[in-house]
Amino acid sequence: MKVIAHSYIHPKGAFLNGERKVDTTETDENYLKTIYSALGIDYPKFYKMDNLSKLTFLADFLLNEHFPSDMDQENKLQLIFANTSSSQVTDLKYKESYLVHGNPSPSLFVYTLPNILTGELSIRHKWYGENIFFIEEKFDAEFFLDQIRFSFDRGNTHCLCGWIESNVDGNEECFLFLVEDKGEITTPENLMNTLKSYRNE
Repeated sequence: MKVIAHSYIHPKGAFLNGERKVDTTETDENYLKTIYSALGIDYPKFYKMDNLSKLTFLADFLLNEHFPSDMDQENKLQLIFANTSSSQVTDLKYKESYLVHGNPSPSLFVYTLPNILTGELSIRHKWYGENIFFIEEKFDAEFFLDQIRFSFDRGNTHCLCGWIESNVDGNEECFLFLVEDKGEITTPENLMNTLKSYRNE
């Protein structure tokens, strides 16, 4: 299996294959909107999304140009995502909407499951393949590669994978990587080192 391309969204900017595409500052509370505008995107639904979905949407937008032309996106692409905090931020906002304000918010309720972000991607691209979202203690490269192998064994040819985090402490990042079932072998060390380079670890 081979990683075709990877992207990363963080308060410090937007990156594609290790190259900074949009520069933002960690003090910019609206950095996601800044990145959206800088990339010249026109997708009004973006503004209604929670931050998990916004992060993923932007990282996916960067990857689009690297999707192979012969890839069967509709049926042979599986989405494999994970994070630690699930939809914690939106869950607490939704709880406040009915406990404090007495008015449960339908627009927040939609995002009280983390896998809504895979739904957002599938709707936008008209993908009909498998998708799954795991809750993990931390990014585990070996775990992702195991899931990719299982996916390829079932007949899929590509996997779009993502570690996507947004928690109440303000920690946010989205690391996406597109993998195909051919070419050089991607090791857990290579995958982990790619993420570490984005994190400056």
